[in-house]
Amino acid sequence: MAHPSTEQVWDWLDTIPDPEIPAITLTDLGIIRNVGWDGDTCVVTVTPTYSGCPATSLINMEIETALREHGLEKIELKRQLSPAWTTDWMSERGRRKLEEYGIAPPQPAGGPDKCPHCGSTNVEKLSQFGSTPCKAQWRCKDCLEPFDYFKCI
Repeated sequence: MAHPSTEQVWDWLDTIPDPEIPAITLTDLGIIRNVGWDGDTCVVTVTPTYSGCPATSLINMEIETALREHGLEKIELKRQLSPAWTTDWMSERGRRKLEEYGIAPPQPAGGPDKCPHCGSTNVEKLSQFGSTPCKAQWRCKDCLEPFDYFKCI
């Protein structure tokens, strides 16, 4: 029996939300590095956002569940730590989704360029630490709304 194409598997993986930020998918986040076949085994290579990411086990379970729901029985998940994940791997679609969700996407300058709520550039950092290790807490000085900023890594 023929197996699905790698493009089809990528499409299935593109429906899996990130467990910490459900507005974006695992493919938006850029942590799925490769999809391929080794005989009749679907091999998915995943690079966690950082080596101690607490969501890694849940992410692996979600990948396996999604692929099994599409009839795949033989699945191998490979964890790839090098090269380390970087926010450069996030898709443009993922960056837009973050902003629509109220999280400022990562910026090369190390801080948000505008408020994701009102668009003002008059923003300030409240704390380097946010609700997850990859986020910092910021506030808009114009609309006074707090917001998360997805830190560059």
